[in-house]
Amino acid sequence: MHTHGHHAAHTHGHGHGMRSTPLLLALGLTLGYAAVEAVAGWWAGSLALLGDAGHMLTDSFALALAAFAAWLAARPSGPRLTYGLGRVESLAALANSVLMLVVVVAICWYAVGRLLAPQPVAGGTVTVVALIGLAVNLLAAWLLSRGGSDLNTRAALLHVMGDLLGSVAALASGIVIQWTGWMPIDPLLSMLICGLILASTLGLLRQVFNTLLDGAPESLSVQEVGHSMARVEGVTSIHDLHIWSLGASRIALSAHVVVTDAAQWPPVLVALQAHLAGHFGIDHCTLQPELPRSEPIVFRRTLERGNSRAPAPAPEAHPQGPKDSD
Repeated sequence: MHTHGHHAAHTHGHGHGMRSTPLLLALGLTLGYAAVEAVAGWWAGSLALLGDAGHMLTDSFALALAAFAAWLAARPSGPRLTYGLGRVESLAALANSVLMLVVVVAICWYAVGRLLAPQPVAGGTVTVVALIGLAVNLLAAWLLSRGGSDLNTRAALLHVMGDLLGSVAALASGIVIQWTGWMPIDPLLSMLICGLILASTLGLLRQVFNTLLDGAPESLSVQEVGHSMARVEGVTSIHDLHIWSLGASRIALSAHVVVTDAAQWPPVLVALQAHLAGHFGIDHCTLQPELPRSEPIVFRRTLERGNSRAPAPAPEAHPQGPKDSD
């Protein structure tokens, strides 16, 4: 028996279209300011400005890639790509995360060179340009924060947040140099920001790989979902439970549902469907009904509906009889 939330499927493409708009707006802001910052950084001799300009240029590519991925993900499924192109956004998030790591390594490399051979920096110019960049990056971050919580948008937001921190570092170094003349502050702050960005990027990479490897979303507990399904009226136990992400906010589930009476399956199915959609936001389900047999049980209905402890495994399985199919 296969159930699918048709309403979610129809609104999916519209949601992707809405998410691509903030990405394109942030792209325009980032590209425009990257050119201004590169010229000012070269003239002032500031590594913080030049590094931030290079970072923003790569972020422009990252935002363009994210917008393109959101557009692709909105395309309907086909005879071969039956789930559609939702995973393209995860692939774009992976590419952007790797690109971020390359930028971090490059900035750190140049920062070490500047520490070993300090060069004069025009603190006043750095301060003015960094203030403008701070405003631009704040606006871009605000736009992306309203664009969704999927991995693709979060990876793009991570790039913009890196730019925002870079502007803060450039502003701080400009003020320090202007007042004290201490040049090492420029590369030191650049390396500090790189460390913060690196930590965020590695965390995002872990989530991207979890999605690409069909891992259960971190927002859900497989144990909790299984035990709650087993407590639905008419369900004896649940086994072969799988939960994975189809991309963006779409979550899929498949499971074998053991029921006491096959004739009661239709109302049990409706109850499970409503329970999964209402409590966990899962509306793409594949549920296979089965009658009780000696196969090991994973999630079993308990006498106490509030009891969510995992049951002990059933006795060793005996040869199975004919299996109900959907």
